[in-house]
This record gives sequence, structure tokens and C-alpha cells, in this order.
Amino acid sequence: MNRRNFFSGAATAVAAASVSRVALAALPEPAMQTSADTAPPLHPPTGRPYHPVVTLNGWTAPWRMNAGVKEFHLVAEPVVREVAPGFMVNMWGYNGQSPGPTIEVVEGDRVRIFVTNRLPEHTTIHWHGQRLPNGMDGVGGLTQPAIQPGKTFVYEFVARRPGTFMYHPHADEMVQMAMGMMGLWITHPKGSHPHIAKVQRDYAFLLNAFDVEPGSMTPQVNTMLEHNIWCWNSRVFPAISPLVARQGERVRIRVGNLTMTNHPIHLHGHEFEVTGTDGGPVPPSARWPEVTTDVAVGQMRQVDFIADEPGDWALHCHKSHHTMGAMGHSVPTMVGVGQADLVSKIQKIVPDYMAMGEHGMAEMGAMEMPLPDNTHPMMTGTGPFGPLEMGGMFTTLKVRANQPAGDYSDPGHFNQPPGTRAYEWQGAPANTPRPARADAPGTAPGAAHARKPSAGAHPH
Repeated sequence: MNRRNFFSGAATAVAAASVSRVALAALPEPAMQTSADTAPPLHPPTGRPYHPVVTLNGWTAPWRMNAGVKEFHLVAEPVVREVAPGFMVNMWGYNGQSPGPTIEVVEGDRVRIFVTNRLPEHTTIHWHGQRLPNGMDGVGGLTQPAIQPGKTFVYEFVARRPGTFMYHPHADEMVQMAMGMMGLWITHPKGSHPHIAKVQRDYAFLLNAFDVEPGSMTPQVNTMLEHNIWCWNSRVFPAISPLVARQGERVRIRVGNLTMTNHPIHLHGHEFEVTGTDGGPVPPSARWPEVTTDVAVGQMRQVDFIADEPGDWALHCHKSHHTMGAMGHSVPTMVGVGQADLVSKIQKIVPDYMAMGEHGMAEMGAMEMPLPDNTHPMMTGTGPFGPLEMGGMFTTLKVRANQPAGDYSDPGHFNQPPGTRAYEWQGAPANTPRPARADAPGTAPGAAHARKPSAGAHPH
């Protein structure tokens, strides 16, 4: 992607009757992106200055200034997204990727967005959370006619308030959002704001999910809850980039949820405050410390914290199934079920058969089982001490005392100081007596559970 030359546009017709007064001789050429790596922050070359965000495994769309208006060009089109190395998924997105590029503007900017439809069906774009004229809200059939394939529409409005927002279709949205059509919108404050602190690191990502059957590439769009690929910006661990910070820096994380369920996002080693929602900044008097914040469907949450504890700290959704890779929902629980005799019999017919689950599923993290082509493992990822047994919505916050300011490169594994790591006890084993069971031989019925209430006790 060449951001410097992306404005060398060509003449293209603007297919929207209501925008003739702003139609130009040429559209801005859309900037395209195919890499799934996290792009560096795009510092504003024109317009009001601001501190840019870093979109996790994403990028920020460049713009051109035209008579004081910031102009962007989004192209809705089929894309192939690298969800993890070797795992490719057919999606619909914008400008070569799903999610589409992050749009960054400043409070008070007049923004003009050209939207070209290269999908096989009509679409629209809804600017989720924005205050704007009704006809720019992007609900097909209600506020505008749908954008037909091959046509370009123009949206224009003023970014009236700072905050973290999203964009997504409001046309056949069950299919189009299930295929990955979404993106982030960040409106920065135009100056000092009483409820928005300055930060040194500003990260943003969307929560999204897909149902991709093993061996296939196209998501099942009719799935409502039983998704098997839980993503941040259409990536899964260990392919999600880490968040990096210098010790002592103030860090902001912006999270938007466009899945079909809520996600309690949990950070290890630090406390944070929810400093903003899709409704705007939260006044300091209304905040409290948290280590987990629940992000419901259609919500944005912005959290701030001081990265003052060095280390590699987990950051993840606290729903355990959401930190796994592709998994079958009909697999029976085999914990405690002896399978030795069964395995020997089945292997006479299927020599490669392996029993799993008798002692739990941790063994899956180290096994290298053959999988159908283009299938992401259920458990994957390796740390300095072995398999992490994680997938899906999981990454790390890497805090280092010597991380240079503005450097987002991965510093590698944390070198834990001597005496600060949990270790195996080498002394005598602990012999803790177990309480008598009610059904143990020689125990009177109910003896293990009944006791005489003390004086004055409530007779529950």
C-alpha cells in the first residue's frame, strides 16, 4: 500500500442523486491493504493534529483534504482474510481487508466518505454512534436507497463529538456482518478535554466471530450463537499482535463488539477505568477501578490505565470457549471415563484412532493431530514455558522499562527477575486430612453434614 500516491485518482461517476452539489471531477483513489499485520500509527499529514491510534492487526485509512473537507474512499468487496498463518477465510470487507480501515478524524471535521459497492448484492454503511443528518445514517430503505453493485454513494457530515465508533452495513446485515463487514471510527478531541486524558499508547480493535466448518473457507452466515472462530479484528491467537507499552506510560484500549454475544474483556496485572463508551467520554466522577469490563453487543468501551507493572500480561475475553480455536459443540465430555479397552478395539478397525478427554483436554495443547486443510487448531500458541492452550480472543500486554517511546515492535518474552516466578515445592508433601464422606463405611447417615446449632443460631 502506497499512502503517498493513493490520491492519483481517476475520473469515476458518483451514483447518488442527492450529492450532485459535492460531486467532484475525480474520486480519491481508494487505499488498499492485504497484510494482516498491525500497521504503525498514521500521523496526520494534513488537517488538525491528534495522537493517532494503533489498530490491532489493522490500519488507518489515509485521506485527502479538499476545500477543507476530509475525503475518504471505502470499497465494499469480497476479500480473503488471513485469520491465522495458513488459515484463510472468505469474507466481505472494505479496501482489501476485514475489518475495513480505521477512520480517524478530529471533532469538528467535515468528512466526506465515498462508498463504492463491489459486492454481488446491494449494501449501505451505517455510522454507528454518530450524530448526523438523518439521510446520512445509512439504513437501507429507511434513510436512503441501497447502494447497488457497481455504484458509488457519498456520505457527508460533521464529526460532532469525540469518541470511539464503528461502521457496518444496515442492508442484509445478517449476511454482510457475518461475512466480516465492519470497521472502526475514531473521533479525536479538537483540543484539551476535561474528560479525555492524553495517552502515550492508544490501541483499538473490534470483536467479531465466524462459524467456519473445518476444511472450509466460507463462514456459515445463519449461525446465531455457536460460532467456532472468535476473533479480534478477524484474527485469532497466536496471530493477534501483542499490545506493547513502556513502563509508566498511560495506555488506552478501545474495544467494539459486533458479535452475537457479550464479551467480558479481562486484563491481568493492572487495574483500569472505563473512560468512554459509544455515548461519549465518562466523567471522572462516574468511574471506578476494574480489571474486567463487559462489552455487550453493539457497544464500545474505552479503558485507560497506567502500564506500571513490567511483564507479559494476558488480555483476553473471560468466556473460556472464546479463548479456543475451532471446536465441535457436540463433543461429549469424557472426563473420568476409562477408555483403554475401547481404544484397543477401535484401533483394530481405525489404526490412527486416539482417545481424548479422559483426564481433561490439556493434552490437546501439545498434540499435533492431522487436521483438514485450512482448519485452525482448537488449542495453539506456545510461550517460554510450553503450550499456552489458548486461541481465539487472547493476546498479551507487554510492558517493558526500556521500550523506547513510540516503538511498537514486539520485545519478545519477558525476562523475569530471579525469585519472582512460581516454583515447584521441593519439601515434604502436604498431608491434608479429608473430611468424612456421608456414605463412608461406619458413618451414620447424615453424620458428615449435620451439627448441633450453637446457642442463638438462626434455625435455618
